Amino acid sequence: MKERFTTIETEAKGNVSQEGLYIENRREQAEELTKLFQNMEVRPIENNKIVVSAFEGDGHYGCNPRYVVEELHRRDSSLNFVWLMHDVSRDFPDWIEKVEDTPENTAYHLSTAKIWIDNYRKPWGTRKRKGQLYIQTWHGSLGIKAVGRFRGDKLPKIAQIVSEADSELIDYVITDSAYRSRLLPDLLFYTGPVLQVGTPRNDIVITQRDRYHKLIREQYGLPKDVKVILFAPTFRGGNQNLKKEVRQDYPSVDFESLITALGKRFSGQWQVMLRLHPQVAAKMHNMSVQEGSENLCDVSQHDDISELIAGCDAVLTDYSSCAFDAAYAYMPVFLYADDVEEYKENRGKFMWKPGELPFSVAQTNVELQDNIDSFDYDAYCNGLKDFFHKISLIEDGHAAERVADVIFGFMQRND
Repeated sequence: MKERFTTIETEAKGNVSQEGLYIENRREQAEELTKLFQNMEVRPIENNKIVVSAFEGDGHYGCNPRYVVEELHRRDSSLNFVWLMHDVSRDFPDWIEKVEDTPENTAYHLSTAKIWIDNYRKPWGTRKRKGQLYIQTWHGSLGIKAVGRFRGDKLPKIAQIVSEADSELIDYVITDSAYRSRLLPDLLFYTGPVLQVGTPRNDIVITQRDRYHKLIREQYGLPKDVKVILFAPTFRGGNQNLKKEVRQDYPSVDFESLITALGKRFSGQWQVMLRLHPQVAAKMHNMSVQEGSENLCDVSQHDDISELIAGCDAVLTDYSSCAFDAAYAYMPVFLYADDVEEYKENRGKFMWKPGELPFSVAQTNVELQDNIDSFDYDAYCNGLKDFFHKISLIEDGHAAERVADVIFGFMQRND
């Protein structure tokens, strides 16, 4: 087992015989990984060791795990943090040990850690020991695209197998609302305890916008008074021959018209920041669209989208949950989706019916410009408040603190 072992949520189904062979191959890999974990069980669990992972190893220093880890470190600097990842050359705080997530490393570090923190599925074949705590933060808050059983017949069998195996290991899943908590059995195939505490990655979006407004502009050499809209299309995975294929697909936005419309409606100079999904950015260095424009800035390699959201003035996306992340701070959000039918054909139906979302939706550039021109901020905020009340939202900027309370409580009980 020299190759990396990573979980895959969106696999091609292919025909029955191909799918069966593929699943059997994955099962054999899972059995090999299980043997590695079993061999590691002779080693003691280190009571101050916390192992973290994000986006199947493609994630860097960001998303929900980052903010939980930072709160833990703030309270106790003696804790030992290990982050499993593909690219160990990325910059991390010096108090976090970066480890390449080979099967051997994964088995060793997870087997000897007191706490596991992840925002994605653990590899099929992972074993958890008595006395360990696994907190699943997931990588999105409220969502637009279908997940889990909501994908219907678009959900590959291997995805359900991996999801169910991982959910058996989880001790807590983090959610941001009563609505999302109720859906967990279908979203994640999970029926265990829930931490309905908010989304740690959104803490800074809610509480530190002024700070990141300045930092992001300084980091990318932008004028301090420029207004920024973040364009962050969601993950698109094509499936060929039962292998996961990452594509650099994104809606065909007319950025010059977008900038003009924003300036007309909100005044000021506007800049577009282009942000690929982490699993796409890990495969590609740049977003190759309209390169060279002084009003466009590719920030796909920025480790943490939450910093970008906190530092921007508006968000444009298609189906990404970052729409809700920005909305929690009552930031203008616009949806542009020019491939709705194709996306549903590949992914499954959406989580919300037309008209239920508190955002305008455009399928053409003309519609997008009209939505910006007619944007009523007061009506938008009232719509958000009604929507958040309906789902019993919990987002107040203190989610990481609540998760840390649970982790420290567990560690103290098991010392």
